[in-house]
Amino acid sequence: MTKKKKKDSLADLIPDAELRERMVAHLYSKKPLLSEGSVFSELLQSMVNKMLEGEVEDFMDEERASNRENKRNGYTAKELLSAAGPLSIRTPRDRNADFEPELVEKGQRELSSGVDEQVIALYAQGNSVEDVRRLLGKLYGLSVSAGKISAITDKVLPEIQAWRTRRLRSLYAVIYLDAVHFKVRYEGQYSSRAFYTVYGIDAEGQRDLLGLYVNESEGASRWGLVLEDLKERGVEDVLIFCTDDLSGFSEAISEVYPLSVIQKCIVHKVRSSTRFVDDKDSKAVRKGLRTIYTATTREAARTAMEAFTVAWGSKYGRLIASWEEDWEELMAFLDYPKELRRMIYTTNPVEALHRIIRKLIKGKAAWASDTALIKQIYLCLMHNEKSWKRSAYGWKAIQRDLAKKYGERFSRHLVEK
Repeated sequence: MTKKKKKDSLADLIPDAELRERMVAHLYSKKPLLSEGSVFSELLQSMVNKMLEGEVEDFMDEERASNRENKRNGYTAKELLSAAGPLSIRTPRDRNADFEPELVEKGQRELSSGVDEQVIALYAQGNSVEDVRRLLGKLYGLSVSAGKISAITDKVLPEIQAWRTRRLRSLYAVIYLDAVHFKVRYEGQYSSRAFYTVYGIDAEGQRDLLGLYVNESEGASRWGLVLEDLKERGVEDVLIFCTDDLSGFSEAISEVYPLSVIQKCIVHKVRSSTRFVDDKDSKAVRKGLRTIYTATTREAARTAMEAFTVAWGSKYGRLIASWEEDWEELMAFLDYPKELRRMIYTTNPVEALHRIIRKLIKGKAAWASDTALIKQIYLCLMHNEKSWKRSAYGWKAIQRDLAKKYGERFSRHLVEK
């Protein structure tokens, strides 16, 4: 069919020749159909205004049929947000102020446009408020104020509160604890805030994010408050906590969950204990430490530690003392089968979660408040839930080993199928 025949075939649908020509021209221009200034936006605007006219005429017919004294009384102009861009709407009025339009209610500022969903989706991808404004204008021709965007994203705050206070499983086989730091404006100045993450694996092997917390700094006492919160939300028991090398962390955990095994992250320990090793020795020292934590048994690890001490004790006594001091919590993973060891010798799983966050919000330097930080990170994580909320690999075998090792303490929490 030729272009001319296509134009002619539209005549039955769109009698207005001038509008028809403009619509065809817009289609062939390859420009977005729904954007500010688009002829299709103009058509939608015209339709909405005509439908409002129809509503007020029906209303006035009812008024006259009921012998009520009432007349039309001009219009109220306003701009309405829509997926087709901003629409200039003229809402009819009546003298008695009884007319209530159904299509565009009084106070309504959006035309069932999904603008809220678009704002949330863009914000969840790590965009700042100004980025969201710019993208809405570019993609949809929408002019939305920063205040409006903040108000839309604030609608998720009750959802966040409900999520942060939800009841949790009574037992978690493994819980990873770690913190990441962000800049937040606090009392007129930007300061670093510790963002605490609690990431767990339940008895059925399901990974889940148990909580998100913000505080002015990372410390064992503050982690203690996080653990108390988990307790209040129903977590009765945790088999293994995986943590970094924070001073006082073990004591804080033991106070709330005295039966739990604490596994300090080997990767953190190697990194922190080799900070002051000479460059020329670094490779050899790290290789020596690797023979310790890759040993198959505690006895083999102790032998490797003694050999390491003979080789490096005179030069790096402080490094050796730090490993000896934390020995029980560094080697705890050797008491478990190989499949579980790989999961608990490091806090990498929760750090992978942090990498997801950093990737999404890498372009943002700071947040206006703790609430803004929590809001955006929550949305980012929920938007990418499939990347972290999944079953632990090979869990059936691990489940059997845990049931054998812990007996009723573990097995009573299994879901009957």
